[in-house]
Amino acid sequence: MTSSHPLKISPSILSADFGRLAEDVAEAEAGGADEIHFDVMDGQFVPGITFGFVVLQAVRAATSLPIDVHMMVKEPARYAAEYAAISNLTMTAHVESTNDIEATLREIESSGIRPALTLNPDTPVDAIMAMLANVDRVLVMTVVPGAGGQSFMHEMLPKIEALAALRDSSHSNLEIAVDGGIKVDTAPLARAAGATTLISGSGIFGHADGVRAGVASIRAAADSIG
Repeated sequence: MTSSHPLKISPSILSADFGRLAEDVAEAEAGGADEIHFDVMDGQFVPGITFGFVVLQAVRAATSLPIDVHMMVKEPARYAAEYAAISNLTMTAHVESTNDIEATLREIESSGIRPALTLNPDTPVDAIMAMLANVDRVLVMTVVPGAGGQSFMHEMLPKIEALAALRDSSHSNLEIAVDGGIKVDTAPLARAAGATTLISGSGIFGHADGVRAGVASIRAAADSIG
């Protein structure tokens, strides 16, 4: 299922050392990461609060990689105009975060940012079927959004498989990202189910041999399925 879809590794800075954020990001890039994952939490859509535009500017200054901004916030499009000042950005919006997700995606795209969709573990693929023509990336949450370090929810694998089947039948450009509990033991499972982008925080930034080794270990594990 996965052989014709290149693998991307996306380190999530939620698990980075913020005392040396620029260095961690640079090491991830040097280690072969394909993008940087940036979690924005507002304390309303999810309980936690993380970081916003000023930190995003610092990450952009530290890397030339694409940045995926995962908006765990209510009404994410209200940030699009500000965030559009950052180059090479994807803004991933939760289908549950607004009453009009289609308008949200249009507003993000009109600002010059690539729009993407994500859905909580309890939200079925059917909830985004009508919008797949408007995005080329869907993020499957394999933990409950709002905190790092959670365990991978194996019951989400059929959701990844369902999206992969849709991609292979009618949405050939669809990128399937997976976020939550991605480590060396779960990366092969997500990849085998059809994922093309693996987002990992502690699996990369918490690696005993450093950030570069963390990126390499996730890639090698995912590639081990053949």
